[in-house]
Amino acid sequence: MKLKKATDRKAITKLLAEQLEKHINPHNDTRIYTAKEVTFDYSTDHPIRVDYMVFKPVNNSVGGIEKGVFYCYEIKSCKEDLLSGHGLNFIGDYNYLVFNKGMFKELKSYVPYDVGVYELTEYGLDCVKKARLKTRERSVTEMLLMMFRSSNRDLIKQKFGGNK
Repeated sequence: MKLKKATDRKAITKLLAEQLEKHINPHNDTRIYTAKEVTFDYSTDHPIRVDYMVFKPVNNSVGGIEKGVFYCYEIKSCKEDLLSGHGLNFIGDYNYLVFNKGMFKELKSYVPYDVGVYELTEYGLDCVKKARLKTRERSVTEMLLMMFRSSNRDLIKQKFGGNK
């Protein structure tokens, strides 16, 4: 699929989102906990939104849940999108940027040290830089609640349509 540059920013973002969803959960496994457009600090002057989040518990015991790991993904369709300063919300244990094909080489110097990068290829997403573990500042409870709220919003949209 060949996309035009400037006018197809939305189409590129949509394509990257579709590929990320396939990458995160290729077999629709119900044990992989995901949410998109997860908002934190909603009622403050500075809310933040993470494009996609994944939670992987060690197991389903209380201790396994508490020791679970959060992965956060931010989709950036072009250089201007990355440098806009919006949506660089790296609040997970592992954080990734998702780029269109060929962007990483050009934007390597703008990628924070501990942030990983996935880049679109003809076969899907390829990890071109692994994320490093970051000390998360938010609790498991807060992270899971915000993921749950976003997933619930999407379920309501599916059921009733529109922007409820």
